[in-house]
Amino acid sequence: MAHRHTSRVARSGRGLFLMLALPLTGTGQTSPPQTPAPNHGVVTSSSPANSGSDTDSCFVHRVTSLPGSHRFASDFIEAIASDPDPDASDPDVIWGLTADLSSEVPAQQRAMYISKSTDGGATWTQIARVDSRYFDARIGEGLRNGFIVSPGGAYFVITTQRGAFQVFPRPDTSDTLVKPIAGPRVPDSPPKTPITKKAGDPIRANVVQITADGKHLLIGYGYFDLEPQLLRYHKDNDGSWIEDGPIAHLPTDMDLLSIQFDDPKRLDPGFLYLGTGDQVYLLNLHSEKWSRIEGVGPDSAIHGMSVVGGLHLAACWGVYNPSGPGTVRRVTNARFLLHRTTDETGSNVRAYSIEVDPSKPNREVVTSLTGVYTSQDNGESWRRLNDLPEEEFRSAHFNSDGTILVSGIAGTFLANPFSDACSPHLKIRQ
Repeated sequence: MAHRHTSRVARSGRGLFLMLALPLTGTGQTSPPQTPAPNHGVVTSSSPANSGSDTDSCFVHRVTSLPGSHRFASDFIEAIASDPDPDASDPDVIWGLTADLSSEVPAQQRAMYISKSTDGGATWTQIARVDSRYFDARIGEGLRNGFIVSPGGAYFVITTQRGAFQVFPRPDTSDTLVKPIAGPRVPDSPPKTPITKKAGDPIRANVVQITADGKHLLIGYGYFDLEPQLLRYHKDNDGSWIEDGPIAHLPTDMDLLSIQFDDPKRLDPGFLYLGTGDQVYLLNLHSEKWSRIEGVGPDSAIHGMSVVGGLHLAACWGVYNPSGPGTVRRVTNARFLLHRTTDETGSNVRAYSIEVDPSKPNREVVTSLTGVYTSQDNGESWRRLNDLPEEEFRSAHFNSDGTILVSGIAGTFLANPFSDACSPHLKIRQ
């Protein structure tokens, strides 16, 4: 069964004092602030927090410089992208996609924003604004939008309920150039399941991937809209994308949820991983033959993946680490804290993303329905970041200094969980 997205609804009434917890140091907490332990830094502004001696301290820093109204979920970075060029001049530069879709914002003012950070996500500068002509906030928009950056950061590709688009930043961010990328349309014949669109409307675009040389593009279609499709594109001389046709024999009729080349920095990748509403498949890009990744359990909506050090998966009911060529194993020994109110533990965490530190592949971070978890022993044991608000988190990114950026419904935070100063401390019950 394909996983359907949780709507943007605020949660309340959760909270439990934990015997073992990280010291409460960050902003955005739901409980009263406490005095931090010695050597534990407190970062309360949006100034860079990952510089100097801060890398040796423990902190959770709330990011406040993202554009938009700062209404509900507008500070949630749906997708984080970096330059695919292996020779990028500054590999620490990242871009983020946010969606300001709160019902408290007038419809004509709702927008998606692309922002750039040069300091690990501590501060952001808006570089493009995509207005409401290019998305539909009424149909699950703002939780599953694809987002990639071209080599050199010249333009971006986003996917929405209204298709796929090239986004070209301009000096005046209110004058962003947005060009549609041709894609499939809803046919005249009725779909298998009722949808909110009519014949001729664009089919919802979802997953997207670009080669490191910027010459080839893959876009998935069909989320909530008929059967899935995965289309190839090549770049024309004028910079536009020309469709080459669909990849044949797609091995699923489920939603397409995640996508990744086996080696994203390779100019001519040989294989592609595709995560769907229930499994993971491997495509040989030269023979166009599909195979299935072994070890993935049934009913596992694959929300996210990482290929650093092998295939890692964030699934609807668990986390998977690589176990060999074409195989993964589910993390079953870890005891994730699922709900503070019940102290429930288990390995069936509903994970949305998994990231692995390229410089230290033993380090992993998972975002999930119940918070953010980190591991520094290749996923054998996990610890929860309890300084974060009690909410779901969906995206994460490793910085070169070992700090991490995490984002979810409650906002965006820069944290340093792998610092020695962040080791757990026993607390006394009040």
